[in-house]
Amino acid sequence: MKSFLFSFLAILFTGTAFSQSSLPKAPGRTAFYAELGGPGILFSANIDHRFKPSNLGWGGRIGLGFVTADKEIPPATPGGYYDYRPASVVTVPLQVNYIFGKPSSPHTFEAGAGLTYVGQQLNIVNFYGDKKSNLFGTFCFMYRRQPVDGGFMWRIGFTPLVAKGYIQPLGAVAVGYSF
Repeated sequence: MKSFLFSFLAILFTGTAFSQSSLPKAPGRTAFYAELGGPGILFSANIDHRFKPSNLGWGGRIGLGFVTADKEIPPATPGGYYDYRPASVVTVPLQVNYIFGKPSSPHTFEAGAGLTYVGQQLNIVNFYGDKKSNLFGTFCFMYRRQPVDGGFMWRIGFTPLVAKGYIQPLGAVAVGYSF
């Protein structure tokens, strides 16, 4: 998993470094936002960047967040009952996304897919079940209001999580700044 994260970050930031040196600057192509729900599961701070000099098209996002969920505590004696205690852990959402819209309009639609790494195996998708996981598939289908020249932006939409055969429907709302 660590090698996957390293590879994704290397590709994302290498492409960004090359594109900034050889292509003209385009305002509104990078956004920083805080998100409630979504691929960060509970809360995350994210940076989103377009791969070409435009506020539309292919891009990627990476974030850092946290989630609180029940952690299973094994029984102290054989045959005893399991205990569940809340645990807060770090989440790392990674996604590739595409933004659709008119180049001159702040109203866009975002569709994306990726993975979210959770610091511990927790019952997030199937509460009190046997489907604990620390890696989730994520999708996003978002309305995105982002000014063409940068500035205050917001997003709202549907963001399901997928893990071990279960799909957990979630929503998300985010506010931030694009530059």
